[in-house]
This record gives sequence, structure tokens and C-alpha cells, in this order.
Amino acid sequence: MGSANDFGFVEPRLREEFPGLRLAWRAVDERVRGSSREVGRRLRELSDRYLGAGVVAMRTRPIPHAYRTFFRQVGVDPDATRIPSEAAAVARLLKGGFESRDTVADALLIALVETGVPVWALDAAVVDCDSLGIRASVSGDRLGSGPEGGTSLSEGQLVVADLVTIHATLFGEPAPGHAPGSQTRRIVVFAVGVDGVPAIHVEEALWVAVDVLEKA
Repeated sequence: MGSANDFGFVEPRLREEFPGLRLAWRAVDERVRGSSREVGRRLRELSDRYLGAGVVAMRTRPIPHAYRTFFRQVGVDPDATRIPSEAAAVARLLKGGFESRDTVADALLIALVETGVPVWALDAAVVDCDSLGIRASVSGDRLGSGPEGGTSLSEGQLVVADLVTIHATLFGEPAPGHAPGSQTRRIVVFAVGVDGVPAIHVEEALWVAVDVLEKA
């Protein structure tokens, strides 16, 4: 599969407060394009695994349970704001199946559904990978780097950032212009793990996402 995954920093205070919180990432020379028939077939097969009773039972499984626990620890009700794997499963029930969008979106979805670990993608052109990690926002921080400097953040929010830019709130979608787009030629894929999620599952999620991107 190429080079090994890299691991981002976690602010020491957060590492102490939330043992097991971690970020792993990989950079790959890929772009956004239409997915292959093989990826579409894989999504259909994954759709067949998700029936109503199984979706309800998801929260009792170890990995979803770990993310639900973390959401509660940071003051988010997982029954109101679903963890990524539950949100994907509910969307599948509502839409009747997992829908193919493009290589990047499909790779992230497949990795999430197969492992339970959420994965996101950034345009490598806007990321300083060597300093990518998780920290708490401070006064004056803004999300993204738009014309007005991005959206204002309240102090103490958990964010995915490098030394220069905040790319997303933790478990949130990338800021406008930071996700891979039509001009992207290199992609940074990152996964977030929490206490109770073995490191091997976080690495597997990245492996699956990159593998789909490279074969799509």
C-alpha cells in the first residue's frame, strides 16, 4: 500500500484528559473523480449488511460505543448528534442504500462502514502535514482560511489544525475550500481514534480509504 501512516500531535492537556484520543493521517497523490463500477458494487454489498435491527444494535458494539462515550465526555449528546457510523447507517436506511458520489466520498464512506472509524479528507495544498493534529481552540481562532479569515470559533472547541490553519472542528466536516476539489492533485486522509478504539482499527480505516482511492 505504500508508506506507513503518520500520527498527528494531540495537545498535552487533551491527551491527559482524553486518553486514547489520536489522529493518524496519510498523504496520497490522488484526485476527485467518478468512482469505478467496482466501488459502486462494493457500496451496494455494504448496503445489504445494514438492516433496521442491525442499525439499532450498532451502539452496543465496542467501537460505536467508544465514540458515543467520547461524545458524552465532550458534552455532545450522541442521541441528538449521531456519531459518524450511526449517521451513515441511518442515511442508508432513509435512502435505501449507500449512494456513490465520487472517489473521495466513496473511499471515506467505505472505510467508515467497514471499520466504524471515521475518516476525512483534506486538500494537501492547504495542509502542513508535519504539524497536523488535535488541539483546543483559543480566543480569536477561526475555522478555515476564507476571504474573511474563516468562521469564528468559541474558546475550548476541539479542532483539527496545523500550526497555521484550523481545518475542521473535531468530527466535523472540513472548512469550505479545505476538502479535496476539482483542482486537488494530492489528498491528506486522516482518521480520529478515541479511548476504547484499538490503534489497529484506526490504521485499518486509513488503509481501506487509501486502498479504495488508489484502485477506484
